[in-house]
Amino acid sequence: MFTGTYTALVTPFRDGKLDEEALVSLIHAQIEAGVDGLVPVGTTGESPTLDCEEHLRVIEIATREAAGKLKILAGTGGNATQEAIHLTQQAEKLGVDGSLQVAPYYNKPSQEGLFAHFQAIAKATQLPIILYSIPGRCHVAIEAETVQRLAAACPNIVGIKEAGGDADRVSQLRHLLGSSFTILSGDDGLTLPFMAVGAQGVISVASNLIPAQMANMVRAAAEGRHVEALRLHQQFYPLFKSLFIETNPVPVKEALHLQGRLALDLRLPLVPMNAEKRARLRQVMDALELLPS
Repeated sequence: MFTGTYTALVTPFRDGKLDEEALVSLIHAQIEAGVDGLVPVGTTGESPTLDCEEHLRVIEIATREAAGKLKILAGTGGNATQEAIHLTQQAEKLGVDGSLQVAPYYNKPSQEGLFAHFQAIAKATQLPIILYSIPGRCHVAIEAETVQRLAAACPNIVGIKEAGGDADRVSQLRHLLGSSFTILSGDDGLTLPFMAVGAQGVISVASNLIPAQMANMVRAAAEGRHVEALRLHQQFYPLFKSLFIETNPVPVKEALHLQGRLALDLRLPLVPMNAEKRARLRQVMDALELLPS
């Protein structure tokens, strides 16, 4: 259901407030480039620093502007179960296609706690749910056996964004869950390795900048055009790495700012990169002809 390339959309700000004009422009660029869907207000969208009204406003704009041309997988997870339920139910009313549910962060629940958390959310909505395992941020992984239990107990839990950096885990998930369960890479640089062992696409940071190229790479891999997919991977691998020289989404916002597409405005505690890292990013973008002439 949610296969292909999904852009983990940044949230543009200007003078500390949501920049709706820039957001609409970014969304239209994604539609024109042919990605399969958008993920508003995920980690890349600075979701922890948006209040509830802002969070839902970003989802509303994305859903309105997409107008059925691509799917909206709304980031409505959280470290408090009731908050995640509220955001998910409100997003459902806005007409999104599905919900991305990150593992609760900071409170570090047990596997039983994770099961109860996601089960409660799944029971509170009819939306399809994609789980999001990212132990580097949450300090807890959704173990493969827990994913299997959740998929069996909750028919609307239909997939997972896997951001643990381990292709073997993708193999394990595919073995346990079968071909109907969606697995998406959570790391641009690991998209091809993950797809080689059973993933079906990516939720991408880089596609904020290169949506058509990411969509082409993923489609090539899915259709067995491995030489073409590898060529695109190798071409843009320096960018994949450069977008994580500092905490996401700092570099990708810097890159979009260098292209003149949004103000370099981050929500504290995130701050812009230093001059040395900015120069490194600019060098990579210049080599890939991603800077305005």
